[in-house]
Amino acid sequence: MTSGINYVDEPERVAAALSPLRRQLLGTLRVPASATQLATSLHIPRQRVNYHLRALEAIGLVELVEERQRRGFTERIMRAKPGALVVNPTLMGVGETVPEPDGALADQHAAEHLVRVAAAAVRDVARMQVKADEHGKRLLTFTLEAHVRFADPAAVHRFTKELTELVTQLTTTYDTEGGRPYRMVAAGYPAPATEAPTDQ
Repeated sequence: MTSGINYVDEPERVAAALSPLRRQLLGTLRVPASATQLATSLHIPRQRVNYHLRALEAIGLVELVEERQRRGFTERIMRAKPGALVVNPTLMGVGETVPEPDGALADQHAAEHLVRVAAAAVRDVARMQVKADEHGKRLLTFTLEAHVRFADPAAVHRFTKELTELVTQLTTTYDTEGGRPYRMVAAGYPAPATEAPTDQ
């Protein structure tokens, strides 16, 4: 079982992975290739490619596919480790602390609060998914998505109030002492112009 997540949680690994050339190598290595092939396609010296490949391999973001004998030397075929690269957002100082729901009401309509909560969700879910994979288990999550067109800002506030009341009712119904605790996050933000739903 694989999660499709390569979670980077240490500052040193983040620094090692995020240079422009290494990000380019990771993108190119979605298709397995050798250092020689990469050097040719990227127009850079093979020795330089080898140096960066070794660094990416050391932090677990590229892996060996096979070794081939070529004219007295061994050619290593590498690929980017399958799955999305997820960097812990809190390494950038985002989402380090998230207030409990009862203390967050003052920030209910603040974009900064949404970003902190979303960053914490990325961090927590990625960590747990990696651990679940290590133990061959499934991490049970759920995601709700919807598009809604509000007439004005006042409608956003009314919608938020009604949604909060509905969620409070549901949590009261399903909350069970001794059960597995879940954090539920409901967020709304303006859809980018290219994603906004249109009338058919």
